[in-house]
Amino acid sequence: MNLESTVLSSPVHDVAADPSDFQQFATIAGWGDGLPLVPPTADRVTRFLDAVHAAPSDIVVDQLPPSGAACTMEKLAINAVMAGAPAESMPLLVAALRAMSEPDFELHSLNATTGSVVPLLLVNGPVRRHLDVPCETGCLGGVAGPAPAIGRALRLVMRNVAGQQIGVTSQSVFGQPGRVAGIVFGEWEERSPWASLAERRGHSGSAVTVFGAMGTMNVCDVLAETGTELLSIIGRSMAVPGANGFLTSSAYSEALVVINPTWAEVIAREVPDIEEVQQQLWSHASTPIDDWPKRYHAPMEALGRIREGRVHLLQEPGQALVTVAGGLGSLHATIIHSWGATLTTTRSIEPLS
Repeated sequence: MNLESTVLSSPVHDVAADPSDFQQFATIAGWGDGLPLVPPTADRVTRFLDAVHAAPSDIVVDQLPPSGAACTMEKLAINAVMAGAPAESMPLLVAALRAMSEPDFELHSLNATTGSVVPLLLVNGPVRRHLDVPCETGCLGGVAGPAPAIGRALRLVMRNVAGQQIGVTSQSVFGQPGRVAGIVFGEWEERSPWASLAERRGHSGSAVTVFGAMGTMNVCDVLAETGTELLSIIGRSMAVPGANGFLTSSAYSEALVVINPTWAEVIAREVPDIEEVQQQLWSHASTPIDDWPKRYHAPMEALGRIREGRVHLLQEPGQALVTVAGGLGSLHATIIHSWGATLTTTRSIEPLS
């Protein structure tokens, strides 16, 4: 496919060449998110379509809630251009959007909720290096690279195709910064003592895992010296009473636990089995039932959340999704709590042919 043969179906608008004129036009049209947008000219959009050898009318997903509209390759490309994402990120964007659209991810509820949830992308495999998705120091924000633009492309799709509008179809009380630029980072597989998260979920090679993230929570410790001490600190920090997973309306929850490589090495020396790591995190991520008012006891018991007098954040150890990323400065881990009925989904990323 090339510029000469591609026929785009989207309306063409004449806008002055000055970028500020397009910004004003796009803002009035309701396409933007408050940040500068790149004009999606025909040649730019076609270059993005060429990156996945796709026709404009090819369907990425059949329906995106709440609008129920289909997302074509052309619509995805237009929003990726406006976000400033690289054309080479199109295979990742396609895989991520399809993962978000799987029934288990509950995208409709996620888009409409009062919570501050946003789909997070965790990237594994060669595509992480090819796109320079950050996995080391500052990987969750601040690294100059394509990750924010890649996340923003999906946020614009949610706005412009899915129809997610604050105060109309989205009742998020606070929102969060990730609802503008997303949350996109990679696993530092080369420094992990365990198989990558994608491999443990049955996907070798390049893959993206989509997680319904309620935001990031930093864990800091300067005295722990052993792996079991670190797992205790991380696990007990997960058990925040106000975390979405403790809601009596939540039948289950997950938690993405991001451990820096230095701590991961210390933990693995003492606890080399990742399933035992998850078991210890699950055990520590709990609080005594007596710490909760009486009105909580019966609903928590009905959900099977109480084991030996303790209320667990996660129903099963496997719901602690452990990954390795971050800088070598040690001292920190990050906990990302899940939202409501979302289940984490992982998709392989098709290579460019």
